[in-house]
Amino acid sequence: MKFFVDTADIDAIRELAATGLVDGVTTNPSLIKKSGGDFIEVITEICEIVDGPISAEVVSTDHAGMMEEAKKLAAIHKNIAIKVPLTEDGLKTCKALTDAGTMVNVTLCFSANQALLAAKAGATFVSPFVGRLDDIGEDGMELIEDMRIIYDNYGFETQILVASIRSVEHVHRSALIGADVATIPPDVIRQLTHHPLTDKGLEAFLKDWAETGQKII
Repeated sequence: MKFFVDTADIDAIRELAATGLVDGVTTNPSLIKKSGGDFIEVITEICEIVDGPISAEVVSTDHAGMMEEAKKLAAIHKNIAIKVPLTEDGLKTCKALTDAGTMVNVTLCFSANQALLAAKAGATFVSPFVGRLDDIGEDGMELIEDMRIIYDNYGFETQILVASIRSVEHVHRSALIGADVATIPPDVIRQLTHHPLTDKGLEAFLKDWAETGQKII
């Protein structure tokens, strides 16, 4: 399963990219606002750090407007994936961009039916928001299970990009189900390394090593 980092924080992206864990980046208008930077400048800098798909979202809601914005965003770098909403105009834009050879990430997916439409429109990625489904009392991971079955039934090449991840358990279940990508906030990626037995074991090793009085360098 590929790991995308879900942030527009340049420092966090650079730090995580150095680990070799980052296969791409997803952004959205809310994350750009949080970063405090200029949209185009932030996206450009991210492309210089990570050699993988970088999702940049259009903000127009009509097809013509989306196409104009997509043209400008796609010109930033060959790795740009245009992010469009799962609406009728968004799907129309997805089809047009895909036919032109541009990667598309269809976002704000909340049902298997919507996911099916995105795949039929030729989306490179579709982003189901599992955390937001959990927020309204549903099990967001059930949507990922349904999508995996549907896509495998028909051989769709659209990649399931699990979004709105809130916990390491979301990552765990995504991998078990067979999601193609998980886009994960930096703090959750860091949490994946932690286990109390790892910390306890390291503490014991270091204590025993100190007692030997030796040094490696």
